Amino acid sequence: MSITFVAMTPADAEDLIDFLSNNRFPFHVQAAPQAPDIRVRIEQGRFWNEDTQGYWVLQDAHRIGMAALEDLQEDDAPLFDLRLDEAQRGKGLGVEVLRALCGMVFRSMPNTRRFEGQTREDNIAMRKTFLRAGFLKEAHYRLAWPTNDGGHLASIAYSILRHDWETGTVTHFDWADLRV
Repeated sequence: MSITFVAMTPADAEDLIDFLSNNRFPFHVQAAPQAPDIRVRIEQGRFWNEDTQGYWVLQDAHRIGMAALEDLQEDDAPLFDLRLDEAQRGKGLGVEVLRALCGMVFRSMPNTRRFEGQTREDNIAMRKTFLRAGFLKEAHYRLAWPTNDGGHLASIAYSILRHDWETGTVTHFDWADLRV
């Protein structure tokens, strides 16, 4: 099974609207994006601009989702947003997709030191995906993720270091390094 990425362009706008509006993303801030809202985000440059690039995620040349890399100009630590088609979820593809995304980032962006992602505390599948793909939990932002019902949950941040990706290791740190 081969995972590849194809950069999105403005020519992909209608396909992107179709993909996002015809799938539910229960662990994202907008669980059920609507076409008019997506169109506005596209017109504002959300998926292709100097700082962000969207990609179609392909498995053996079939589109299975999309990923967006963010903070490309500001930082040597880009952040990603990954969304798989509902029909592709629960098949164990997340780890392979995330590993392939790491490969694309670290190979094509030589100045990238680390690669980051975040998810809600209740998105157990994604949290396990991060760990299985070699990422390490680095932050637990309490009540930082707004939910569709007006509440808030913790946002959990993970990253992988270039060195760890290259060597297949995970550099751990001491969470309780300071005591009072």
